[in-house]
Amino acid sequence: MSETLEGHVEETKLADALSERYLAYALSTIMSRSLPDVRDGLKPVHRRLVYAMHQLKLDPTSGFKKCARVVGDVIGKFHPHGDASVYEALVRLAQDFAARYPLVEGQGNFGSIDGDNAAAMRYTEARLTEVARALLDGIEDDAVDFRPTYDGEEQEPVVLPAAFPNLLANGAAGIAVGMATSIPPHNAAEVCAAAALLVRKPQSTTADLLALMPGPDFPTGGLIVEDEDAILRAYETGRGGFRMRARWQVEQGRFGTWQIVVTEIPYQVQKSRLIEQVADLLELKKLPLLGDIRDESTDEIRLVLEPKTRGIEPEVLMETLYRATQLESRFGLNMNVLGPNRTPGVMGLKAVLQAWLDHRHEVLERRSRHRLDAVERRLEILAGFLAVYLNLDEVIRIIREEDDAKASLMQTFTLSDLQAESVLNMRLRSLRRLEELEIRKEHDKLSAERDELLKLLADPKLRWNRIGRELDGMVKQFGAGKLGQRRSTLQSAPEPVDISVIETVEREPITVILSQNGWVRAVKGHSVDLENQKFKEGDGLKLAIPCQTTDKLCFFGTDGRAFTLKAGDLPRGRGDGQPVRLLFDLSNDEDLVAVFAIKEGAKRLIASSAGRGMLVEEEAMVAEKRSGRQVLNLKEGEFARVCSPAEGDQVAVVGDNRRFLIFPLDQLPVMTRGLGVALQKYVGGDGLRMAVVFSAQEGLLWPGAVRVRQFADLQDWVGRRASMGRSAPPWATKKA
Repeated sequence: MSETLEGHVEETKLADALSERYLAYALSTIMSRSLPDVRDGLKPVHRRLVYAMHQLKLDPTSGFKKCARVVGDVIGKFHPHGDASVYEALVRLAQDFAARYPLVEGQGNFGSIDGDNAAAMRYTEARLTEVARALLDGIEDDAVDFRPTYDGEEQEPVVLPAAFPNLLANGAAGIAVGMATSIPPHNAAEVCAAAALLVRKPQSTTADLLALMPGPDFPTGGLIVEDEDAILRAYETGRGGFRMRARWQVEQGRFGTWQIVVTEIPYQVQKSRLIEQVADLLELKKLPLLGDIRDESTDEIRLVLEPKTRGIEPEVLMETLYRATQLESRFGLNMNVLGPNRTPGVMGLKAVLQAWLDHRHEVLERRSRHRLDAVERRLEILAGFLAVYLNLDEVIRIIREEDDAKASLMQTFTLSDLQAESVLNMRLRSLRRLEELEIRKEHDKLSAERDELLKLLADPKLRWNRIGRELDGMVKQFGAGKLGQRRSTLQSAPEPVDISVIETVEREPITVILSQNGWVRAVKGHSVDLENQKFKEGDGLKLAIPCQTTDKLCFFGTDGRAFTLKAGDLPRGRGDGQPVRLLFDLSNDEDLVAVFAIKEGAKRLIASSAGRGMLVEEEAMVAEKRSGRQVLNLKEGEFARVCSPAEGDQVAVVGDNRRFLIFPLDQLPVMTRGLGVALQKYVGGDGLRMAVVFSAQEGLLWPGAVRVRQFADLQDWVGRRASMGRSAPPWATKKA
């Protein structure tokens, strides 16, 4: 087949060919699409948009032009991609809720914080802002390098001069191949102040810089709740994150009523989706403290949250909403950018600022050299003018009579080619005495400027001083007015608010039913007809636990481990429920000893088959993981036998040896985990059969019995813990 193909055909492995081509694609995505340049903070599409609008002379003082014209120029000259993606990038540059300092001023519908799309590009118009002008300042003065466009017909800047700290001020986000970037926006005046400190004190630390720019400043405002140490680590390493919260206030109503008004929401959260999320949770009864939500927004955000009852604490209500909705979100920090050498890497705050300052230093040096060349060229021309003004008559004669006037002028007055050409191009009206004075004045002024430029280019310290003064000017320019004011408030991370399940789940009475084969389900209410409950064939009722949806249930297994489930999360309805072994990691070889609703302050008596036991607080048995919490330690061959409520002051135990013993409850230690202590003494292979806690005042109701035994009638069996006891009464040896 290869013999029929024209040209050179080289065989290669498919894997090698794919890897080579994918590498080229990956590099293109990283360097030419997704990552911003650390110097101007722009991705290629944004840079091309700004430069194309500059070419169209869409400066802040000019009129607007249709966005379709701008997009057409960009994709036709610089960016060979789809018009929809380019227009989307243009729209984002104009949205004041997306960009902290918009580079484009839009006219028309450019979308909203509700997530509404912008109008079609044929309807909208745009021009550059003052911020964009600062990014472009000096681009005509050879401040940056240019390169050919994709078709070689145009030239485009490799990077913009960037007098504005765009990377940190507006932030960036992008996903490349194998890497991503996420940089939050900041206050430009604070960034410039930190950069000025770095100019004057290069040894400044990240902590010194954060004293001037303490953290992000999002266009939508809100609260940033993060520890100072965490913020410092994030900026030092270039990786971290910031927790954002909505800003809210309480408005008092009549008769003691109140409502919460949200005035600012986290960055990049769409208001309409936030409202839908809250409404969905309300419908699912996941927000029992919230009565209703209303959107009363105009130009300013105003979300009204009405509590279900006025007795609720506003802080508790907001804490539940923070945990369940986008009223709290997190913005990641990953300062992965293209460095000055066009290689990607994660930089810390100081490195990013230093890279921008080095770029500004290079721009200043290049602009100064460009200006020096222009000044020296003009001085050369002016020197030629001054030379001929002393001999105007001879100049006129040469021009009128000589065949090669230019050569004669150069020879007669020792002029350069440039000077002679300029003299020949001079208008007759310039041959006045007054014009000569103006030329001398201009010559003196440019000579002084040349001296200053030479000093500036010869002394790096002078250049850095100039940059420091420029930064001070930027602080004044961008720190004033509504645009310059800090919008986001930084707060220390709040103390964890203990919100119990009762505050996040609507409280309803339910009955938890556990079958003999280990299937669990919940039935609404406490008046449940247990006899008519249906189970799978061969299965039946084992336990029924009345509780509330807000309760936590403890499942205590024969392996001594406790497992925890939320009662409100159990399957409901008329079905068979779910096997408990799917809900937590209970081995097939183990069974459940007890299931109960955990109560605050309550204790349990747990004991092993070997007769060792202890008291455990029910709250200490809560397990956060599926694997459960080991509470009772067991030796080989032992298993957990008892887990009964410790309500009373006496303990009654009976062993396999039919010995009965009663002793005071206070002889048992309260532990969180352990083997326990001996409850009763056994010999041979005997062990514990049952243990019950009861009150001496109320008497003992033995499991399976119907009569309450008074403590006075049980004195024959009262003894010390760990003794053998006496022969058990018949009612104590019956199976429950």
